[in-house]
Amino acid sequence: LEKMTDLVAVWEVALSDGVHKIEFEHGTTSGKRVVYVDGKEEIRREWMFKLVGKETFTVGATKTKAAINIDAVSGFAYEYTLEINGKSLKQYIENRLKTTNTWILNLGGTDYRIVLEKDTMDVWCNGQKMETAGEFVEDGTETHFTVADHSCCIKAVSSGKRKEGIIHTLIVDNSEIPEAVE
Repeated sequence: LEKMTDLVAVWEVALSDGVHKIEFEHGTTSGKRVVYVDGKEEIRREWMFKLVGKETFTVGATKTKAAINIDAVSGFAYEYTLEINGKSLKQYIENRLKTTNTWILNLGGTDYRIVLEKDTMDVWCNGQKMETAGEFVEDGTETHFTVADHSCCIKAVSSGKRKEGIIHTLIVDNSEIPEAVE
């Protein structure tokens, strides 16, 4: 593996199927642009005479759209910004906090990252979309699934407050798991 001498930016992006590392090399003398996702080369361009512009690619199992914008700041200084699904990384993260819940737990010595996509009620565990069974209960809904022979349930209950909306709680083997902050 050749040493990344022109590495100018590294981002970590939390998607439903996991946290992905995006690295960008920009050779301002050679005109080289290389995008790596999780250590794998996605784009390589040599001898680009235009040093500013945009590189688009996808990330993760869900093929989420991503783009790196290259802008000249002054002289030979450049600014690199990452967009996910057409939003700046900051906007994407803020939106994601509203549309997903994430829990990190350890079962039998193995770490699991469970993500609930609130709009679709899809549940992801360590990069895999889970088979789930939903049911209506007296105070809301329950979404049942299994992780490593452990019974899991995400309870959705109204907070009774309009601003708060629905509260989602993960219960594994009858124990409540605190939500992770990514």
